[in-house]
Amino acid sequence: MTMPHHALEIALTRPLTAAELRHAAQAWPLAANHDSTRLMALADGKTPERATHRLRKRLTVRLPIDVITTHYPDAHGHILLDVAFPPAAHTALKRNARRAGLTPERYVREALHRALAEHADRETDRLDLAVRHLLASTTPAHLLSAVGHALARPLEGPTP
Repeated sequence: MTMPHHALEIALTRPLTAAELRHAAQAWPLAANHDSTRLMALADGKTPERATHRLRKRLTVRLPIDVITTHYPDAHGHILLDVAFPPAAHTALKRNARRAGLTPERYVREALHRALAEHADRETDRLDLAVRHLLASTTPAHLLSAVGHALARPLEGPTP
């Protein structure tokens, strides 16, 4: 039986030098982005969790790894986020999770969902304020037309 392969993305805490990338690639085949702050790897494992664990175990001593994620969402649209916390943060996380009656993984998942929801709410409020500001000096029809034109044109740079 063949082991499934998982596409994994490694976010680094800093850009790698060419020598560091060569050294790490001796332990595991890697593809780097343009500034060597993110790497791609293919890892086999029965589950994405096992694949990320194997990758982290092999590369932690060679790379300044921040986060490892699955590159493609699973059947539920979720992406695995593998974070190695420093010992003090891990201890605090376990303590807070225990107080909340949750596993550390569940505690982090819920905190992340809350933070993302709060961010989405702030972004909605920011956009609402911007639209109200624009509507103070134009009509809804003109604003809608301008938005349509802007969306129909190709983007010229990175989006925030």
